Parts: sequence; C-alpha cells; structure tokens
Amino acid sequence: MKKYKSKIGTEFVILLFGALFIPLIMSLLNFNWTDFCIISLCILFLLHLIYSTEYIINEEVLIIKCSFLINKSVNIHSIKKISETNNLMSSPAFSLDRIEILYNKYDMILISPKKKLEFIENLKNINTKIEIKFKVKK
Repeated sequence: MKKYKSKIGTEFVILLFGALFIPLIMSLLNFNWTDFCIISLCILFLLHLIYSTEYIINEEVLIIKCSFLINKSVNIHSIKKISETNNLMSSPAFSLDRIEILYNKYDMILISPKKKLEFIENLKNINTKIEIKFKVKK
C-alpha cells in the first residue's frame, strides 16, 4: 500500500488567504466575535480537508480520500488514460497542477498528488495499458 498526499498549490493558498484571512482580521479588528468564530471554523475545516486528502494505491485499487466528503475506489485495471491538466473543475485536488484519470467507459476524476511521476509510475506498473499524456513544456 502506497499513500500520496495532495499537492498544495500557491494559487490555492493565495485564494484561501485572500478570501478568508482578510475577513478574519477585519472581524477581529471590529470585535465581531460571531463572524470571527464562523470564519475561523471555515479555515480549520479547509485545513482539515487539505491535510486529510490522500490517494492510496492498495494492490489493484486506487482509493481517493478527502476527509469524510470523498471516499472513492477505482479499479486500476479500469484506468484507460492519465493526462496532465489545469482543469478548474471541483475535485479532491488542492493544486492546479492536476492529473485527469479516465476510467471505465466515461468516468473521470481530477487529483493532484505531490509525487506525480512516482504516482503515475506505480499505476503504470499495475496496469501497463494505461495511456499517459503529458503536456508539452515550452
């Protein structure tokens, strides 16, 4: 069994700070304790999601976990294609440096493992038929 944590992108951190920390400071300066508590809870929940998101390769199954919100299992032999993407679609990925996994006939999921190449290599070792498509670097 191999575990991979989600990569945390700077764009996500900037969004988190801009969208939540500025209002948090403003509520603190204005002594608005209700807003301060609500925003603090939102920040703690997001941090929990970030640090609990992981991708597990267990024998022939890829398990994608994001706290209690997502617990998805994908048979690695059903994976058809893995490609790099910057798709903004909501997914268990905290970076825009993502990979798109196409499996079964029409299913797709976006993830962002920290050790992307090692992750892909481990999947490819289990299912040699997976097509890998990387972006061309300029």
